[in-house]
Amino acid sequence: MKILVLNCGSSSIKYQLIEMDEKSHSVLAKGLLERIGLEMGEFTHKWNGQKHYEQLPIPNHTEGIKIVLQALTNKEYGVIGDLKEIKAVGHRVAHGGEKFTHSVRIDDNVINQIKDLCDLAPLHNPGALQGIAAMQEVLPGIPMAAVFDTSFHATMPPEAYLYAIPYEYYEKYRVRRYGFHGTSHKFVAEKAAEYAGKDWKDCKIVTCHLGSGASIAAVENGKSVETSMGFTPVEGLVMGSRTGDLDLGAFMYIMDKEGYGTKEMNTLVNKKSGLVGITGNSQDMRDVRAGRDAGDERCTYAFNMFAHRVKKYIGAYAAIMNGMDVLVMTGGIGENAWFMREAILENMEFLGIKIDKKLNEGIMGDAAVISTPDSKVKVVVYPTDEEYMIAKDTFDLVK
Repeated sequence: MKILVLNCGSSSIKYQLIEMDEKSHSVLAKGLLERIGLEMGEFTHKWNGQKHYEQLPIPNHTEGIKIVLQALTNKEYGVIGDLKEIKAVGHRVAHGGEKFTHSVRIDDNVINQIKDLCDLAPLHNPGALQGIAAMQEVLPGIPMAAVFDTSFHATMPPEAYLYAIPYEYYEKYRVRRYGFHGTSHKFVAEKAAEYAGKDWKDCKIVTCHLGSGASIAAVENGKSVETSMGFTPVEGLVMGSRTGDLDLGAFMYIMDKEGYGTKEMNTLVNKKSGLVGITGNSQDMRDVRAGRDAGDERCTYAFNMFAHRVKKYIGAYAAIMNGMDVLVMTGGIGENAWFMREAILENMEFLGIKIDKKLNEGIMGDAAVISTPDSKVKVVVYPTDEEYMIAKDTFDLVK
């Protein structure tokens, strides 16, 4: 079954066309549309080791979807002869709230509930809805599924997801920790444990999804019991442009001193903070490291802050689960930045973590066990594949 996976942001569309069956899958093509709604957009399409790139106007998501479908059937760089070969579409939806604890087939009721959740994810859910509407217009009647970033974390207990604010705000507005990157955490927890020779439903795993957006989860016996992101994806680790954990007193202090409203503060905590806020110019960990090595003080702060926060959460989650069997590194930084993995994992022998530094230095983007044979905790680098998980859930729902 050929399944089209769509990840629609406010001004972008990521896609993959995946051939699925019960036991295997293969990516036929993938690509990215950026700068949707601006004067000139960008389109990158990859297939069979080749790449097509062009700049063109992409006025809205419907036109973007049409560009994707035309590319998939293009005589020069397409991979299918007819759009009828696409049997289903899987949509990544950021926020499922408490309504969606698992992936679902999309119908009018589901669409209306996702709309109701836009208040919780104003930067993300509207893009997914635009992608769903575009597919309904371009390929009416095709089966579609919604796969939620939050659903894997629905198993967290109340002591993990409640905030210590007046309880009425949870009852009235469902203000609580939801967590994100759930599709990635679920995938790498299962696959990395299997790679390390363990059953993920019978062990304690800490998964570190480290990229421009970053989060950590504690996964015990196949269920998420804690995660670092909260009501929004701002909470937790230092990220590319997000604050991570921040004293709300400091938030209000800055707001008063600068005379900012909520819109300006939303921009500050989401787009002007994190690594780029500390360094002043970079959210790419390679550039941060280069700056540190060149003696730049602010890059040194940013590098050390990122490592410090990840290390702190790993220790906290080992305490929550009373131990740890597997530690997983994934995401752009987790998979490729060996130097950050080393900085995070050094001096953690007390937790049973010992890494082979030479082996760690040679791993970029590949699956590998980087812990020493006598390490009590298996440390695994495992590439995430959220698109596969979306395709798998879609396949299971529509087959």
